Amino acid sequence: MRIFGKGRHRPSASWRQATDRAFTLIGDGRYEDAGELLTRAADLEPWLSESWFNLALLHKFRHDWEQARAAGLRAVALLDRETGAPDWWNVGIAATALQDWPLARRAWQAYGLKVPGGATAAGEPLGMELGSAAVRLSPEGEAEVVWGRRLDPARIEVLSIPLPSSGRRWGEVVLHDGVPHGERTTSAGHSYPVFDEIELWAPSPVPTWVVLLEAATEADRDALEQLAADAGFAAEDWSSSVRLLCRMCSESRMPSDEGEGEHLDPHDHSEPGHPGPLGHRTDGQLWVPERECGVAAPPSLVRGLLDGWVADSPDSRDWRDLEEVC
Repeated sequence: MRIFGKGRHRPSASWRQATDRAFTLIGDGRYEDAGELLTRAADLEPWLSESWFNLALLHKFRHDWEQARAAGLRAVALLDRETGAPDWWNVGIAATALQDWPLARRAWQAYGLKVPGGATAAGEPLGMELGSAAVRLSPEGEAEVVWGRRLDPARIEVLSIPLPSSGRRWGEVVLHDGVPHGERTTSAGHSYPVFDEIELWAPSPVPTWVVLLEAATEADRDALEQLAADAGFAAEDWSSSVRLLCRMCSESRMPSDEGEGEHLDPHDHSEPGHPGPLGHRTDGQLWVPERECGVAAPPSLVRGLLDGWVADSPDSRDWRDLEEVC
């Protein structure tokens, strides 16, 4: 985003040249060089909120939260409108990263959001749950979109079991950016934004396991997922939940349903006939008993969970090759 000032405070040509060049450098990942130019721009036009907004944005890209907070506060001090400015949103992200809860509360309220009065002992706002959303983990690497629960405007608790390549676990809380990149829709017509992860905010102590299941029916598979949920953890059939998408598809409006058999998704770029991370489709069959499953559970529980699942229906269920992967 590049902002060139309001009519009554028109920035100089030097300011615009420095700012324009800085954002070109940011696009190339040259943050240090961009920082020098944006600092020069702020020296040229220190009364422009945009000068400090741009610096706050750069510091956000660099995950330098102290500097992002400082620049963001200078930006909002120069605003000529009371609510809705993106400057406040960036302040809220920086404050959340730093766990500066009084400032985070002030930022969300100044942006125009309702913040309930409840708070934890540390001051963290309670009751701001904003429903479900999707988050793109490792957006600059092997990006993976997973489902989660929005705790507030800048944090999502991961409720899917991410693939090990993401380096993330079920139950972790990630800090995310404010502008969605894509949507996921359901068959009921609901639409959910996809936010990009900025960084890990709170790690999870629960490891991720991969296991091969023999599940005769979908009901057998569902029984394991329910058993894990009842224990306070999670299991996820990666054979049916994973799709490989190109970046263009991932950042567009996509259905979240993963069809089986002949119900193929034209946007799915994975290989048919291969379960798990290689593809969610089967080659003309309605159900393949061998399933690659992710399990999020403590080491002391995971084998007992799987054994208990088999014991409930030994003729239609089995497991093998359990491995901790993240």
